[in-house]
Amino acid sequence: VQLQASGGGLVQAGEFLRLSCAASGRTSSSWTTAWFRQAPGKEREFIAAIRWSGGDAFYGDPAKGRFTIARDNSENTMYLQMNWLKPEDTARYDCAAGYGEPRIAAPQSYAYWGQGTLVTVSS
Repeated sequence: VQLQASGGGLVQAGEFLRLSCAASGRTSSSWTTAWFRQAPGKEREFIAAIRWSGGDAFYGDPAKGRFTIARDNSENTMYLQMNWLKPEDTARYDCAAGYGEPRIAAPQSYAYWGQGTLVTVSS
C-alpha cells in the first residue's frame, strides 16, 4: 500500500488549500483514512478522518469549522479542504490509512502512512 500526499505549499493567512492523498496497492473499502499534522518541535496532532464505507467524518479541534475531509472511492483519493488558514496551521500534513481502531484519532490506529506534504502559512 502506498499513500501519496500532495497539495501543500506557501500561502498567506486567510487563504485556502486543498490537500490530496492518493492510495494505491491493496486498498480496502473498509478502511478509515486520516490526516495528521506535525509542526516543528510539537507532537503529532489529529486533524480529521473519514470512513470509506459510509463516509462518516471526524474532526480534531484544530479542524472544526474550517477544514472539510472528503473522499472519492472511485479514485482511491482523500481530500482535506482547508479554509481560512492561520499561521498556526503551519506543519507537515501526513495522510494515513487503516481501520482506525481502537481510537480514530490515535496514530497507532493506522498501519499505512504517506510521506507528508508541507503547509506554510505566513501572517
